[in-house]
Amino acid sequence: MANLKQFEGQEFLSLETFRKNGVGVKLPIWFAQEGDSLHMWTVGDSGKIKRIRNNPQVNIAPCKRFGEVTGEWVAGRATVDESADALRHVEMLLRKKIGFMFAIFMFVDGIRDRQRGLHRVCVKVSVA
Repeated sequence: MANLKQFEGQEFLSLETFRKNGVGVKLPIWFAQEGDSLHMWTVGDSGKIKRIRNNPQVNIAPCKRFGEVTGEWVAGRATVDESADALRHVEMLLRKKIGFMFAIFMFVDGIRDRQRGLHRVCVKVSVA
């Protein structure tokens, strides 16, 4: 099993998903670690979700807010969960980890999401 210790105390990870032609797309995203898996959420019709649904193989690495990688890349498998239980669980994990900044994010993005009719989904990355 891959060592996930490098993600402890980190706020963001770089999530690399893959287009159908094999080209990787790397994006920073907030995450919360729970045991041997990493949890995040995003807009359900985002490009990264489309790519994960097409190919669940991903790479992850700790990074800074704007994507500068600060650790080693780790291969993983991503799953998407749209259930209300998963959304509540991941929101609780992120709220606990990020605190006040997450509350601000929820407020601002909540307004945008309602205006655009967007919905959130959860992503769970498990590593081998």
